[in-house]
Amino acid sequence: MNKEILKKISVLIPCYNEEENVVQIASAVSNEIKSNLPNYDYEIVFIDNNSKDSTRPLIREICKRNPKVKAIFNAKNFGPVNSPYYGLLQTGGDCTILLCCDFQDPVEMIPLLVDEWEKGAKIVSCIKTKSKENKVMRFIRTCYYKIIKKMSSIEQIEHFTGFGLYDKSFIDVLRNLEDPTPFLRGIVAELGYKRVSIEYTQAKRRAGKPKNSFMDLFEFAMLSFTSYTKVGMHLVTITGFILAVLSILVGLVYLVLKLIYWDRFSAGIMPMLIGLFFLHAVELVFIGLVGEYVMSVNTRVMKRPLVIEEERINFETENSVTE
Repeated sequence: MNKEILKKISVLIPCYNEEENVVQIASAVSNEIKSNLPNYDYEIVFIDNNSKDSTRPLIREICKRNPKVKAIFNAKNFGPVNSPYYGLLQTGGDCTILLCCDFQDPVEMIPLLVDEWEKGAKIVSCIKTKSKENKVMRFIRTCYYKIIKKMSSIEQIEHFTGFGLYDKSFIDVLRNLEDPTPFLRGIVAELGYKRVSIEYTQAKRRAGKPKNSFMDLFEFAMLSFTSYTKVGMHLVTITGFILAVLSILVGLVYLVLKLIYWDRFSAGIMPMLIGLFFLHAVELVFIGLVGEYVMSVNTRVMKRPLVIEEERINFETENSVTE
């Protein structure tokens, strides 16, 4: 008699310097699935972005104790965008759940995500309607999402960090994209299948400090801006045209006044200096903006690999996926 083949759930957990959380998150995920989803097989995949603390030794110990826990160790830190995306491509389950290592994404939501998936949803996106993070950061993020949503021609999902469930058919779509600078949140909105959204309250980190620096957050913002909006380039053209027209008008007014009041009109060099500094400031801003688009195009043209692996643990050869 053939043994019943169980559906397999993959849980991807990206990490970087998470020695305070890796053991606990692995245990919490494993216990949640065993307790509330006993009719499913599962795997937990850690992808470590070259941690400098004891995260890797701890993950090795977890993998020794539980063969269902797998690990990918990156050769260096490839950033908070590429590493999780690459990890998704390496999972082998019928669905994959992406969640943070710091317990800000509630582990207890896993059964709810699977339930929506079983009802037919190919993507279940978790939207944080409330958050226990810093209120200032929450306000800045909200403004960012509103601006991108207004500027983009593609639907943007507000307060979606990537936490959610993805059917294997969508994972196959990601494998075929070959995008060296993928922005998962935008890809989900642009190319995703039938999607269901679930609201949740984002908790505080269980332990440790946030790993995303200001520059990481800025990179996220610029990646979404250059990938899914054309407003920046249009703004450069329109502003340049308006300033050119204003400069001509000001010049004509100045010339007319000087001709009419030749002896009494003496504006001096100050208007020229003010206009010069203003125009140069505008130029620098827009040169930087154009540079962001150029860098984005350049990165995509180079087609560098998302990640270079240093080591894999508990992956079977026939199930490994190369990128």
